[in-house]
Amino acid sequence: MIKKGIRREIVVHYFLVVFMALLLVEVIFLLAVRTYYYDSVYSHIASHIVLADEYYQTYALRDKNTSIINQVISYFELYGTELQVLNLDGRILSSSNDFDTDNVIQTSDVTQALAGETSRWVGKQPGTNQIVMSVSKTLKNAGENQYILRYVTSLEKINDKLLNLTMLSILIGTAVLATVLAFSIGLANSIVKPINNIRAVSAQMAKGRFNVRVKGDYKYELGELASTLNYMAQEIVRSNQVKDDFISSISHELRTPLTSIKGWSETLNSGGYDPEETRIGMQIITKETDRLIGLVEEILDFSKLQQNEMKLVTSSVNLKELLQEIMLNMWAKAEKKGIKLNLVADWKPVIQGDANRLKQVFLNLVDNAVKFSHEHGTVDLTFEMEEGFVAVVVRDYGIGISEEHIQRVKDRFFQVNPVNGGTGLGLAITQQLVELHRGTLQMASELGQGTTVTVRLPLLEPQPQDMSVNDQQTEIEATASPSQQDHT
Repeated sequence: MIKKGIRREIVVHYFLVVFMALLLVEVIFLLAVRTYYYDSVYSHIASHIVLADEYYQTYALRDKNTSIINQVISYFELYGTELQVLNLDGRILSSSNDFDTDNVIQTSDVTQALAGETSRWVGKQPGTNQIVMSVSKTLKNAGENQYILRYVTSLEKINDKLLNLTMLSILIGTAVLATVLAFSIGLANSIVKPINNIRAVSAQMAKGRFNVRVKGDYKYELGELASTLNYMAQEIVRSNQVKDDFISSISHELRTPLTSIKGWSETLNSGGYDPEETRIGMQIITKETDRLIGLVEEILDFSKLQQNEMKLVTSSVNLKELLQEIMLNMWAKAEKKGIKLNLVADWKPVIQGDANRLKQVFLNLVDNAVKFSHEHGTVDLTFEMEEGFVAVVVRDYGIGISEEHIQRVKDRFFQVNPVNGGTGLGLAITQQLVELHRGTLQMASELGQGTTVTVRLPLLEPQPQDMSVNDQQTEIEATASPSQQDHT
């Protein structure tokens, strides 16, 4: 007995489908054979009745001699049948078997024969209880029914053959079902065995053992299921590792400024320092506090984006003016490395967006460009106008990103070099903010050659009339303060 489960369901369903198909085929086959035999008997007898009728019409109408009935019986008697001549009331007048005379026949073939048809009846013969077939037809005299000619034959031999054929069909069907049963059990095992294996592995994964994998070369849907499960476990392991790295990194990022703040607070609280040292200490406390605020804000932004709670306050934003403001914000940082920031803009594209969030996007991109540029390098910011879109390109010529890492730099918590600090959320947040503005962010980089980041944003329709004014190049060099530069 197969216990409950997919194996039994497969075997039972497969067995039932084949059983019903076999049953239907055998029933149709046996009915067809039975019909063929019965029709053959009926056709053979009906043809003799037609001959007998023609004979009677030829001689009986001319001679009016009732003795011709006996001649009909003697001439047209068929082997294995009883030939009867009935009057119109169904009484037997003459028969090739003298035992049945004077009986009244009321079967359907007699009734239909009186209606002018050659008809047959199949049923049990009274007295013998044998299954018989009777075929009847009226004999006419001067256009009027005069007698009924009726053949009666036993169907026992045909039914015996049909019974043997039925038993043979059942035997063949049983053999086929036994074969199907064995085959379906094998088929069910081939399906259930990998499922049980996958179920066992998934049960271990549910208990937190994500190092286990589904082994085996499974095909089709089972293969896809095994691959998906293995991939899920791999991603969970990777996510856990990223989470652990993030917790470690963010802990370090939080502890470093807190240590400075605590140290200087205790120092200043002890008193006895001159005003210059106090000023330096307060500057450090302020700087580290700002750093902590930045970290917390970054984490809060990421949380809002993950929960789809980030709301944009949109208005018309002039991208050129926005990038000029960003260049001024980044001037101090660029100056420390002697980096020149170039904004080449022949256009004044205007988009619909949240100015603060767009500023956050491009501050992050320019900050990364400055961070990973070589000293005395250059960072270029340019516009490329496309149909309905503006592409803002931020390009640096710094250390670049390897092909291995470029695919993952936009992943959450990913850092090419964790030593550089940070949460690893900057580019992930940037990309999501760009997508909230119905734009795209693409990155291309070559190790040792620099990185190009392209942000495509939909233009505001219609654009202001002076959008295409050919402006001068805006340039900020690290060697001079922004107030000394000629920027437009």
